[in-house]
Amino acid sequence: MSEGSKNIRTTWSPRSLTRAVIALIAATSALRLAFAWATGLGVDESYMVAAGRVLSGGYFDHPPAAWWLAWGGAHLFGSEAPVLVRLPFILLFALSTWLMARLGAAVADEKSGFWAAVLLNLSPVFGVTGGTWVLPDGPLLCALLGAALCLVHAVSGRGWAWWCGAGVCAGLAMSAKYSAVLTMGGAFLFLICDRRQRHWLVRPEPYVAVLIAFAVFSPVIIWNATHGWASFAFQGERAVGLRFRPFAPLITLLGEGLFVLPWIWAPMLVLLFRGRDRLLCFLAAPPIVAFALISAWSSQRVLFHWAAPGYLMLFPLLGREVAARLHLRWVRRTIVGTAIFIIVVVTAIGAQTSFDILGTRVAPLLRKDPTMEGIDWTSLRADLTERGLLRPGTVVGVANWRDGGKIAYALGPDITVLCLNADARQFGFAHPPAGFVGQDVLLLGLAPVAGPFERIEPLPPTSISHRGRVLASVSVAMGHNLNAWPPPK
Repeated sequence: MSEGSKNIRTTWSPRSLTRAVIALIAATSALRLAFAWATGLGVDESYMVAAGRVLSGGYFDHPPAAWWLAWGGAHLFGSEAPVLVRLPFILLFALSTWLMARLGAAVADEKSGFWAAVLLNLSPVFGVTGGTWVLPDGPLLCALLGAALCLVHAVSGRGWAWWCGAGVCAGLAMSAKYSAVLTMGGAFLFLICDRRQRHWLVRPEPYVAVLIAFAVFSPVIIWNATHGWASFAFQGERAVGLRFRPFAPLITLLGEGLFVLPWIWAPMLVLLFRGRDRLLCFLAAPPIVAFALISAWSSQRVLFHWAAPGYLMLFPLLGREVAARLHLRWVRRTIVGTAIFIIVVVTAIGAQTSFDILGTRVAPLLRKDPTMEGIDWTSLRADLTERGLLRPGTVVGVANWRDGGKIAYALGPDITVLCLNADARQFGFAHPPAGFVGQDVLLLGLAPVAGPFERIEPLPPTSISHRGRVLASVSVAMGHNLNAWPPPK
């Protein structure tokens, strides 16, 4: 064996892990900050920032954690610049990287923990979307890692504090995304199925942890109870359907593999079926299995990133396998190659978004120009302000929440935006159109916006432009005297 291989096999001390993880966090956070600066907010991000300007105890689409983080970032820095509203999520993923390293060290050793953290940052669904964007996934992943780390120590009999910590983190996870209940359900399946851990079922600690979790989650329950259970109903409908598609679970699993990266995803599934570390496997299985099965009958499309919390729990196991095989050249080359691949792709996206290098050459290859989603539509505000259409007190109407998020974010927090659609999502709670009956509304949309107005006056259109290139035309009209909302049937 070479001297280099001997050095690879040396045992890491906790101090060595700390230094290595801090260096990893510093490098990856710098890359995320650059990416966040170079790209505008996506559709979902713009919607969350714009519709979340009205602070609330709950929100239509998801629990409040991510909404609060974006609101806090904007108000702390006095700006809704993409890099600033994304900053809380970038910092949160830095904490997630640290927690992953500690979780890997707890179930294996220090070196395994470091490589688990490295692999977490290399997987796009975690290191890019979950680690940068204004989405519920960032706080969800961090809280779930905290809960898993606490559970590992709790079931080892290390005292009440770890059980209480698991309860707090579980409550925070559910306050980020409702699907966290699947992971927490896996913890109780573990206690039931593992013969050595069943004694916890007759002890008070797990039940106190559950009470703490629901106490943390209780504001979400209260908001839903006072708003017609709107959020619970919306998310619950996604699991309902009347059709059967036998191949959908396989398609869902393969799609998840693309999001995780196939060469990371495949060994993860092998480790899951092997079931060597039962607690992490029980935490991982419910989201992966549940969303694959739901896709077989759901009337709505199951998005591939929904099962990410399941794969999150498998990184410590994969980190252990990588640490044991670092003496193999193909393992080292795969890690380095993946890092280069991710950096190149992220850099290319950032460069295209910032400088429009490819211009019109991208759109013919896809159904629509992706630059539209990657930039902020700030050209709208500049043109409409110059035309005198954005005066103090102006109310804007949009046709749907997707375009509404991009438009509302571009126009800024001083412009009230109404979503004139039955599916208004959080816009319907932030600014219900019924409260603006009798007012004139400036109507903006990629297509003409209709509504129950006494008269709609067409105006010259405006456009979404970037680097001198017009990406889309935007319809402009003035709706005089909003008659009623909802519109008469």
